[in-house]
Amino acid sequence: MPGSLFIVAAPSGAGKTSLVRALLADTEGITVSVSHTTRPPRPGEQHGRDYYFVDELQFQRMVDDGAFLEHALVFGNRYGTSRDAVADHLAVGEDVILEIDWQGARTVRQAFPEAVSIYILPPSREALQERLSSRGQDQPSVIAARMDKAVEEMGHWAEFDFVVVNNEFDLALVQLRTVVEASRLRVDRRGEPFAVWVQSLLA
Repeated sequence: MPGSLFIVAAPSGAGKTSLVRALLADTEGITVSVSHTTRPPRPGEQHGRDYYFVDELQFQRMVDDGAFLEHALVFGNRYGTSRDAVADHLAVGEDVILEIDWQGARTVRQAFPEAVSIYILPPSREALQERLSSRGQDQPSVIAARMDKAVEEMGHWAEFDFVVVNNEFDLALVQLRTVVEASRLRVDRRGEPFAVWVQSLLA
């Protein structure tokens, strides 16, 4: 049976990437789709692990070729999700997480209406401001722009199936994992072998 598609979105600084990495570390049969981006790598980021770092020309070529399931412009940088990479993982029964913004989530849900979408919220605006500032990677003007963008993005929280508030990381991780595990227990995800086994109980 094909794998399930999970969409995880959040405003910048809400802790989405850390939660997804922790989920992948102790959950079998699930992977994250590595996006392509035109932005420069941040300290510690690796090509092929965190993102596929490409130039504008290569990115536009992929757009023209229809290679992206979704793509967006965020703070002057372009991000895209490889259509083939997602399809390949799903085809072999592996669940896939897409870390994208609300606009990308809307696009993906049109192509995959069965996708499970999860939005990560910070516990407060003050906490989000602190997280953005503590990165130490951006100028104050950039942080202010990210904060304004985050407030705008959070207004779309109700478009998602589930919402997790990242106040205490461990609790938020448990809630995220619960969504994944519960989705795997849906009747339409159990598959033919399970249906055959149930029939043996009824025989």
